Amino acid sequence: MESAVTAVARSREVFNSGASRPLKWRLEQLANLRSMLSERGEDFADALHQDLGKHRTESELTEIGFVAGEAAHLERHLEAWLRPKPVPVPLTAQPAKAWTQLTPLGVVLIIGPWNYPVQLTLAPLVGALGAGNTAVLKPSEHAPATSAMLSRWVPEYLGGAVEVVTGGVPEAAALLAERFDHIFFTGGESAARAVMRAAAEHLTPVTLELGGKSPVYVDGVSDIGATAKRIAWGRFMNAGQTCVAPDYVMGTPATLEALEFALVKSIAALFGDDPSTSDSYGRIIDDRHFGRLSALADGSTVVHGGQRDAATRYFAPTILRPSRDDAVMKEETFGPLLPLVPVAGPDEAARMINAGPKPLALYVFSRDHEVRRTFAEGTASGALCYGVPTAHLTVPGLPFGGVGASGMGAYHGEHSLRTFSHERSTLDKPLWPDTLELIYPPYGKAKSTLIRAIAAPACGRRRKPSRRKPRGPWG
Repeated sequence: MESAVTAVARSREVFNSGASRPLKWRLEQLANLRSMLSERGEDFADALHQDLGKHRTESELTEIGFVAGEAAHLERHLEAWLRPKPVPVPLTAQPAKAWTQLTPLGVVLIIGPWNYPVQLTLAPLVGALGAGNTAVLKPSEHAPATSAMLSRWVPEYLGGAVEVVTGGVPEAAALLAERFDHIFFTGGESAARAVMRAAAEHLTPVTLELGGKSPVYVDGVSDIGATAKRIAWGRFMNAGQTCVAPDYVMGTPATLEALEFALVKSIAALFGDDPSTSDSYGRIIDDRHFGRLSALADGSTVVHGGQRDAATRYFAPTILRPSRDDAVMKEETFGPLLPLVPVAGPDEAARMINAGPKPLALYVFSRDHEVRRTFAEGTASGALCYGVPTAHLTVPGLPFGGVGASGMGAYHGEHSLRTFSHERSTLDKPLWPDTLELIYPPYGKAKSTLIRAIAAPACGRRRKPSRRKPRGPWG
């Protein structure tokens, strides 16, 4: 399509001009992005409420303010992170100097999702601009009001640095047919496969931020009241439409019985006795997802909630007691459904996690060091959090990303800068003294002896492995 071709061509022209490389340009773009969020924040908040029923405070916390904070953090540290990093030069290459330096990739494509259409479209853009790239944004067509705001305001504040292409599958396909230097995609697994196939045509590197079933384990040692409120907050924020939300909770039968009671109280504390009247509780994005969630709930055992209204796409915070064969246990829920799954203990919970795809996040509510060690050493996940769900996204020094089916690559803070940069190796060796004369042909006995001496690995007594167990933060 012409819009896709034109957008990529304009973005490529700006990058090839060299305009995006200076530190000053990068800092200006980050400041312009923050200005847009500050000056047009009300427009974005209105759009988020229209698309998802988000409260303005939640939008500030998880969308608008989140991106502004990410940009400010990168602005503060960008100059230091871009400095060349010296690398030791071995004796065999002396005299010489070696260093690495982060260099821009070029033109980046960022494909955003609908569930956090400001944060998950613009937070990657922070890293792309900080790294000195130009970018093309493809907002989600499933959040049309927010997509319209991005299309309206991004060109005004970031013109020349960022192009915006709106539309649905045809527009996305047209963009993916173009050559980019990096593709950053947030969304579902099936669409991610299409992105990877398209990227393979140009050997374009990709970052995939996907999802999956992020499990929770709760033991009897935890403060059940505080645990329940944190789980309810993480699960039902944005009406459960969060990629790192707790997807299901495991615990012993006795623990889950106490937790279920506490979860009901927590839901009422967060959203009132009737969440449909709470302006702090969101709505399902569209009719298709509403129908999917209805089928999942109806195919399981509802013990609390389950009320819904198709006309307004309201779906109550719902607690389930599923069998392990229920459909809700076989796919990412991505909605306000919380299954409680009994297990004998942490070992069975870890086995259950390992039987499925590696999750984007794993949440453990336990003060017991051995329980924590079970999950830290015996499972794999994009993130592991003790005592709180979803909050690791707010720590800019932590990389955010999945592993296996939950994604590849990571971003936030310095990790964003590295994702959108190439770390170029540089070696500077003077022509005099020409130490390469020592290894140039023709080879004789003296040179062979010298080369063996400098090229062979150092020999010595083998160190015995330590018998001490490595210590971790769990104990």
